[in-house]
Amino acid sequence: MRPLSTRLFIMEMSTMNANYERWLKSDKIDEATRKELLSMTEEEIHDAFYKEMEFGTAGLRGIIGAGTNRINIYTVRKATQGYAEYLMDHEFRAVRRGVVIAYDNRRMSYEFALATAGVFAANGIKSYLFESLRPTPELSFAVRHLDCFAGVVITASHNPPEYNGYKIYDSHGCQLTPEYSDKVTICVNRIEDELSVKCLSLEEAGGLIQIIGKEVDEAYYEAVKTIQVNPDVDKSNLKIVYSPQHGTGNVPVRRVLSDLGYKVIPVYEQCEPDTEFSNTKSPNPESPLAYELPLAKAKEHDADIVILTDPDCDRLGVAVRQDGEYILMTGNQGGAVLLQYILSQLKAQNRLPDNGLIFNTVVTSDLGDRVAEKYGVGVEKTLTGFKFIGDKIHNHKHSDGKPFLFGYEESYGYLIAPFVRDKDAVQSSLMLCEAAAFYKAQGKTLYDVLNDIYKEFGYYKDSLTSITIPGEDGAARIKNILADLRSNPKEEVCGIKVKEVQDFTTAEMIVKGFPKSNVLKYILEDGTWIAIRPSGTEPKCKFYYSIVAKDKSLVEEKLAAIRKEFEPEL
Repeated sequence: MRPLSTRLFIMEMSTMNANYERWLKSDKIDEATRKELLSMTEEEIHDAFYKEMEFGTAGLRGIIGAGTNRINIYTVRKATQGYAEYLMDHEFRAVRRGVVIAYDNRRMSYEFALATAGVFAANGIKSYLFESLRPTPELSFAVRHLDCFAGVVITASHNPPEYNGYKIYDSHGCQLTPEYSDKVTICVNRIEDELSVKCLSLEEAGGLIQIIGKEVDEAYYEAVKTIQVNPDVDKSNLKIVYSPQHGTGNVPVRRVLSDLGYKVIPVYEQCEPDTEFSNTKSPNPESPLAYELPLAKAKEHDADIVILTDPDCDRLGVAVRQDGEYILMTGNQGGAVLLQYILSQLKAQNRLPDNGLIFNTVVTSDLGDRVAEKYGVGVEKTLTGFKFIGDKIHNHKHSDGKPFLFGYEESYGYLIAPFVRDKDAVQSSLMLCEAAAFYKAQGKTLYDVLNDIYKEFGYYKDSLTSITIPGEDGAARIKNILADLRSNPKEEVCGIKVKEVQDFTTAEMIVKGFPKSNVLKYILEDGTWIAIRPSGTEPKCKFYYSIVAKDKSLVEEKLAAIRKEFEPEL
C-alpha cells in the first residue's frame, strides 16, 4: 500500500487537474480568463488549482488571477453567494435592511465590488454601493448609519499590488468574529460550483443596487470632527506632511484636517489612486520604505510630523522631527502617546469617567497599559484582530455600560470613538495632529512625550518578525513551529524564568473569554513577553516581542538573544 503522503499527493493532483479542466472547458468563463488559463505553466496551474481558496475569519485575501486558489470574479461570487445564504438563513431583516459595499484602489476592486452587489441582487438582497473608492472605516460607519444588516469591503489593506481581498462586516459595523464567520464559511463551502453563481448586472438589478456617496461622506466627516479633545488648540505653527500611499485616505484625511484649520502638505505624487502603487516602494506603514518620499517632502518643508495612511486607510504611520532628524514611531509607541494625550486631557477637563475602558490585543505592548492604569482606566485584552475590539465595544455598551475610551493594536491601528467599529486612520490622523499641535505649544514633540513615558514606566522595545514560507508545504512547516513549542515548552528564556505560558487553544483561555485561536504567549518574570501566531490569511508565522529593560542600551542585545531562541532557521 502506498504511504499516506503519496496517496494525498495523488488525490491533490487529481483534484487540481479536474478543477483546471472544469474551468478551461466551461462556457461560463470569460475570454480573458480562458487566455490566462491557456498560458499557465504546469507550476502555475498547480498553485492556482491545488486547493480551494479558503474563506477564513478575515474573509478572502490572496493573489489576483484565474483558479480556485486565487481571488477573481468567480471566487468573489462564490464568497458572496455563501454570505447571502447565511444572511437569508439568519432572518428576513437581513434581506430587507441590505448590505453596504465599499472598495479601494486595487486591481479589480471595482469589478469585485460590482460582482458582490450583483450576487446579492440575484438573491433579492439590496446593496448600497459606494460610487467610488472609500476607506474601510467609512464602510464600518455606513453600515450603522444606513441601518444595514451587513457590509463588505474589497481591499487587501497594505499587501503588494498583486493581492486583493474581501472582508465582511456585521450589523454593528464590526468584522465578523469566529463564532459567526465560521457559520459563513460553512455556507461558502456548500457552494460547489463557483462558475455557476448567478450575478445580475447593474441594469438587471434595478433598485436592488443603490449607488451612495456624498451624503454618507458628509455624515462620516462630521462624526470624525466630534472626537476633538482640544478643538481650540493652536494649529498655526504645526506643519504636517501627509501621504495616502495612492489609496483611499486622500480625500477624507485632507478634508477633515483642512476643515479644522490644520496646515497639510500633501505628497502629491502619492495622492492619485493607483493600482500599482507606482510612487511608493511599499504602501505599508510598518515598512520604512513607505516613508521615503514623505520624509523627503518633510525635509524640504521643515515639517513637524509626517503622517501616512495605508491603501484602505485603517492604519496610520507617523514620523516625528526630533533634533533635526525624523524618527519613525511604531504602532505601540503611537498608541501609548495617543493614550497619554487623550487621558491626560480628559482628566484635566474633568471629563475622564471613573469606569472607562481601553481595549488592545494580546500582542500589543504593555506600555499603553501602564499609561491607562496611571489614570485609573481599565484595560482589557483581545485576540489579534480589530474585530475582537469592535466586538468588545458592542458587548460592553449593551452589558455593563462602561464607556469606551480608546482601542488599538500594535499594527498601527487606532480607534478613538466607536461610531466606527474598526480601526480608523481618519480619526487617528486628526487626534495625532491635535496632540502634536498641543505639545508643540508647550515646546515638546510627540517623541518627547514618548520619552517622558519611558522615564516613568521603563523602556519597552517592541519588535515583530514575520517569516514567510510560501508554497503548499508552508502551512505544514508553520504548524510544526507551534507544535514543537507546545510539546517542548521552555522553562526559561535567556536565563530569565518563564512566569506563564498562555496557549489560546486551551480551555483555560477560552474560560477567560478568549475565542480558541492558534496563539502561544510566553510571559517572563521581568515583564518581557513573546507571542507566536500564524497568519490567518497568508503563509506567514509572526513572532511578537515586547522587551522590558531599565537601560535602553541593553535592549537590542536582549532582543537579539531572545529571537535566536524562538525563530527557526530557514
